Amino acid sequence: MDKQNIDMLRLMGEIEQDGSSTQRELSRRLNLSLGLVNTFIRKLVSKGYFRVKTMPKNRVRYFLTPEGLARKSRLTVEYLRYSTMFYRDIKKLLMGKFKNMEQNRIREVLFFGMGEVAELAYLYMQLTSITMVGIVDERRCGHDFFGFRAEGLERLKRKDWDGILVTRLDDTARDTQYLIEKGVDPAKIVTL
Repeated sequence: MDKQNIDMLRLMGEIEQDGSSTQRELSRRLNLSLGLVNTFIRKLVSKGYFRVKTMPKNRVRYFLTPEGLARKSRLTVEYLRYSTMFYRDIKKLLMGKFKNMEQNRIREVLFFGMGEVAELAYLYMQLTSITMVGIVDERRCGHDFFGFRAEGLERLKRKDWDGILVTRLDDTARDTQYLIEKGVDPAKIVTL
């Protein structure tokens, strides 16, 4: 499923919930440009997925048509199929990394970075013999993560870990280099 169809599905869901939202409000809520929202709405209306009714004070209201409901249902099924395949691929990737870590005798790990990737890694890690002993994220110090408190770089000084799993994906090369500069042995750094 491509990003355009995902954005279209999100827009259809928002309009179905509240057909009186302005395009500017939809743009803000969906974090899409106003021009893109306008293009999507025109496309949805021209395909007969929404009806437009003009309201007083130059406002319009959008109504989902039966064709629109059918299209939204098809997009939802497609999105669920895409999401299932995505999570299957993520699980395969993570389980492969964990297997390599186990083979390299890495049993206790620190996570480097909080977020959705770290959450998935933590959940799949429960299927292995590896244990998370802490999480390092300078931007989120003090935040809770599955019973752990995110800490700053001082956490690296405690040597109760065998390896560090980089769980941020924005720039793993930069994060790896940063950890090396802070004295972490490159052999103990695992990236996704």
